[in-house]
Amino acid sequence: MNFFEKVYAVVRSVPRGQVISYGQVAFLAGNPRMARQVGWALHVCPEEGVPWHRVIRKDGSLPALSPESADEQRRLLEEEGVTFDEEGRVPRRYFEGL
Repeated sequence: MNFFEKVYAVVRSVPRGQVISYGQVAFLAGNPRMARQVGWALHVCPEEGVPWHRVIRKDGSLPALSPESADEQRRLLEEEGVTFDEEGRVPRRYFEGL
């Protein structure tokens, strides 16, 4: 299984209403120094079956790839019951395994 496939497996394991950081995904996929590559993997992930929206920055902020993608990610997370603080960040209580 290559690194991207491992990333997808980790992301698929994150329950609805929870989030995980890029660094946590990299660690769980077997290479803690590849957080940036997690971003690349999600950029090209299959459209179905990989809940990419559950992966956020370690500080709880959403990656601002584009205003549209950030809005879509926030909408998907809110549909799962995730709330945001006044700074637009996901509180730590939603982080998977923390």
